[in-house]
Amino acid sequence: MTDTDTRVGSSGSGLDSFFKLSERGTSVGTEIRAGITTFLVMAYIIFVNADILGAAGLDPGAVAAGTALVAGLLSIAMGVFSNYPIALAAGLGINGAVAFGLVLGDGLSPAGAMGVIVLEGLVVLVLVLVGFRQAIMEAVPMALKRAIGVGIGLFILFIGFVNGGLIAQIPEGPVPVQFLFPDTRGAAVTLIGLAITVLLYSRRVKGALILSILITTVIAHLMGVASLPDTWTATPSFATLGQFDLGEVFSALGVVAALLTIFAFMLTDFFDTMGTATAIVEQADLVDEDGRIPNIGPLLIVDSAGAAIGGLAGVSSNTSYIESAAGVAEGGRTGLTSVTVGVLFLLAIFLSPLAGLVPSQATAPVLILVGFLMCSLIKDIDFDDIEEGLPALLTMILMPLTYSITVGIGAGFVMYVLVKIFRGKATEVRPLLWIVAAAFVVFFAQELFGGTAVG
Repeated sequence: MTDTDTRVGSSGSGLDSFFKLSERGTSVGTEIRAGITTFLVMAYIIFVNADILGAAGLDPGAVAAGTALVAGLLSIAMGVFSNYPIALAAGLGINGAVAFGLVLGDGLSPAGAMGVIVLEGLVVLVLVLVGFRQAIMEAVPMALKRAIGVGIGLFILFIGFVNGGLIAQIPEGPVPVQFLFPDTRGAAVTLIGLAITVLLYSRRVKGALILSILITTVIAHLMGVASLPDTWTATPSFATLGQFDLGEVFSALGVVAALLTIFAFMLTDFFDTMGTATAIVEQADLVDEDGRIPNIGPLLIVDSAGAAIGGLAGVSSNTSYIESAAGVAEGGRTGLTSVTVGVLFLLAIFLSPLAGLVPSQATAPVLILVGFLMCSLIKDIDFDDIEEGLPALLTMILMPLTYSITVGIGAGFVMYVLVKIFRGKATEVRPLLWIVAAAFVVFFAQELFGGTAVG
């Protein structure tokens, strides 16, 4: 950080004192750059969410506008109330389960599916308000917390390879993915961008990640991988707002299946945030000596409310985004990063075609590098101890392999309890971990009882 950055961060309108910029060793300029970086790597959700929910019969244009609106408001709220550099938007995976599971699979209307999201979000919010969610996070062993961070890093890295066109699905083989030598222009742009990203970051160039995105975007346009939009403005429609039905899931599926379905979505939201928040805050070096997140209450409240608000707005559950790690890698350490992301999402409501200027091949290299940085936590896990190493390994490897943070966390928790039992140390397992492990057993088996699988 330069002297100029310090002066900018500690002067003027009180931003320094409100966001504790100097205390956390950052500045206004750094936070804004970090926010722009985070926005660029997650702006794709505006279009992806519209495409996914559009398949369920919702108006894609209204979904896009609603997605940007809710992400903007919640990201600003996260920054203001929690002061952590974590942005929120519609959760990938959950939106697919809503569209293809609840609507196209179970036959619910889009409003009925959003009702499920509202209900599970309210349940999670209640658990936060009574302190249950925070208690679980504090009960998690340090090795599993580190494994969650590494697993999410691998997950982000995997997403980068997929988005960049370097990994593709194949119908045969034990692992249904294949690394592709760049035989397409898109994949070639990703590799060029990765070289640029590593060069800039290893040379400690200020703003390396955002510079790499911008340079790679220009290269993508020159190589014909991306194109300019037909129009530069858009008139937003918010037709999805308020389109939810709280009772349809019970009448359509029956009480037992409905409760299991709500439970599955709730568990996904509950633990996705636990993993994401732990990993991002630890990456920002803001955890205490016990690996806990200071003043975590506001963070959890905003995130939990985001699930219900996403359902109320008809755009699916909103959750903390693992792509926030890109902003942290760029130097973001406070809620000003999240506020910047939120403002950009609100602007994207009216200028949504501009977000399409940045192709996935330009952001994929940043995700790959961020994944690498997050994997550094693996050095602190003791793999010579099966009680620590095996649950950690399952947590780390299953996140990218199953494309689900929740599955990785659940497998790690269950294995941790089992190993303790097998070694005669069941009394060392905290009561909350018994409850969580049992809940995950139900989660993994819920399809046997008619529930809707959520990844």
